[in-house]
Amino acid sequence: MKMKQLGHSDIKVSELCLGTMTFGEQNTVEDAFEQLDYAVGNGINFIDTAEMYSVPVKPDTYTLTEDILGRWIAQRKNRDSIVLATKAASADERLTWVRGGNPRLNKEHISKAIEGSLQRLNTDYIDLYQLHWPERKTNTFGELDFEYDGDDETTPILESLQAVAELVAAGKVRQIGISNETPWGFMEYLRLAEKYDLPRVVSIQNPYNMLNRTYEVGLSEISIRENVGLMCYGILGSGALSGKYLSGAKPKDGRITLWPEYFNRYMSKGAVPATEKYAKLAQKHDMSLTQMAVAWGLSRPFMLSIILGATKISQLQEQVSAADIHLSEELQQGILEIHQQLPNPYLIK
Repeated sequence: MKMKQLGHSDIKVSELCLGTMTFGEQNTVEDAFEQLDYAVGNGINFIDTAEMYSVPVKPDTYTLTEDILGRWIAQRKNRDSIVLATKAASADERLTWVRGGNPRLNKEHISKAIEGSLQRLNTDYIDLYQLHWPERKTNTFGELDFEYDGDDETTPILESLQAVAELVAAGKVRQIGISNETPWGFMEYLRLAEKYDLPRVVSIQNPYNMLNRTYEVGLSEISIRENVGLMCYGILGSGALSGKYLSGAKPKDGRITLWPEYFNRYMSKGAVPATEKYAKLAQKHDMSLTQMAVAWGLSRPFMLSIILGATKISQLQEQVSAADIHLSEELQQGILEIHQQLPNPYLIK
């Protein structure tokens, strides 16, 4: 497993990261422990979670994923051998069960969030603490057409950065990252850190896959020039790029089948024909669509680590196997040609 430097820090992380958002919803404690043991046993040292998980988010599973992960850490006694990443939820008036409702990214809320995460994860420090999505009103989770709201009451980015800086100073957090950010927000965090001598973000966690390459438009250049790599989530497009939903299939345990209103972004009328083309290309080159999607992601110059998500151990094994696959120039050209024919097809509703 290839290891990469986490930004400017002295932390090294595996190029594949185990995502955990299914723990406590689609995966039992036993399933979770099996995935965690397999990942670590195959060279993955990077594990990502969040206070609001499991997903889909709801009151009865809130914080359950961190709790399960914390139990595994306590039993395996391996805290110092893993790089642990978690996230603080941001403003959303629908999240009435999170920190008293409508969580914020101010000092009060971030302090509550970190203390809860530390307790559940059975640790006294977090290696990478991320702000889950912007508090301000902006384009996130596939939205287009930014609409400015001059009356938007939001915690200034500087205040959020100062709040996490206190956590770093206190030894509760080693490094900080951002998630679901825009190019403007990305650069603002970097600008303010330099201006006020505050901790510099070392990673950004945003969606990226063959059906959604919008990260390349404005964010990829920042990642490369500023040495803040992408922690990519959704490399399989909520499972769509495994090919299991093609030809109208609806596997009963698939998340798109179970929660279409939550995970339907990659089943749009543009995404399905593109997925069919990618599937045929993978077959032509004697690999699964899953392997091709993950291996392609690893080849991106701005990629820090790909967050893997699985509900079955066999799915995780297939994704991990992609780390040993080299994509030929012919195959990469084939991927590019499909993208040029159907660029970012998830946007075609």
